[in-house]
Amino acid sequence: MIVGGLLTPLENVMTDVLTWLHGSVGLPWAWSIVALTVIVRVLLVPVAIKQIHSMQSLQVHAPEMKAIQQRYKSDRQKQSEELMKFYKENKINPYASCLPIVFQIPIFISLFFVLKDFEKEIFPKFPSSSLDWLGLVDITEPVKDGWGPVLIAVYVASQLLSTYLMSTAMQSKAQRYMVMVLPVVFLPFILRFPSGLMIYWLTTNLWTTGQGIVTRRQMPRPVAPPKRSSRTPPKEEPPASSNGDPAPVDGAPKATSGGAPRRVKRKRGGRTRK
Repeated sequence: MIVGGLLTPLENVMTDVLTWLHGSVGLPWAWSIVALTVIVRVLLVPVAIKQIHSMQSLQVHAPEMKAIQQRYKSDRQKQSEELMKFYKENKINPYASCLPIVFQIPIFISLFFVLKDFEKEIFPKFPSSSLDWLGLVDITEPVKDGWGPVLIAVYVASQLLSTYLMSTAMQSKAQRYMVMVLPVVFLPFILRFPSGLMIYWLTTNLWTTGQGIVTRRQMPRPVAPPKRSSRTPPKEEPPASSNGDPAPVDGAPKATSGGAPRRVKRKRGGRTRK
């Protein structure tokens, strides 16, 4: 398989890490997968911080981006150009929210291939070890067997929670609903995954949830730009006269040559007397 060939170096690294965690550190195989997940997520912390900064920036500038979309809703090409220009001016990376997932996809696939041949290539080197996790599942068996459905239920709950935390920056309700439904849609495809792969997925979801809660409380939010009303024009300074003084406003009494304004007295009946 082409994908398997491209990921062979990563598979070898993951095999070495799992073997070291089990043989040298003394962790059972299932807990070695949990430790491997934690190591991977620690290495991805800088990427996760960029993701959270990007999502916060998108939330702060959401009204301005919505205004651009409304202004050029009849011209999609112009709308895209203006949005990209806006991203550049405000140093926003709209794709940063996808970076952690992009980095984890090859790791997930590599672990799948490692567990696929685990009993043939790795387990025989440690005959006294166990493949069980908490007496519930075997890390090489499909997740649908034994107590695997319990893992699936916990996975769905953790996936929905972590996805909800990520979807709060999305402006479209349709996008939020789609992201929330995806974990359930994937269920038929993961039933035949090795339980060890589900342990990795579950651990990374729990990490994502905890990381999202902690970082949102600790990290300062970007400063929102000043709001300006489109109905209220900016206040203009009155133009200066030839001698440098401000020009009189319409309706205001004009100054005489002596410098003092003339007083106008009004009599009853509407007639005026100067």
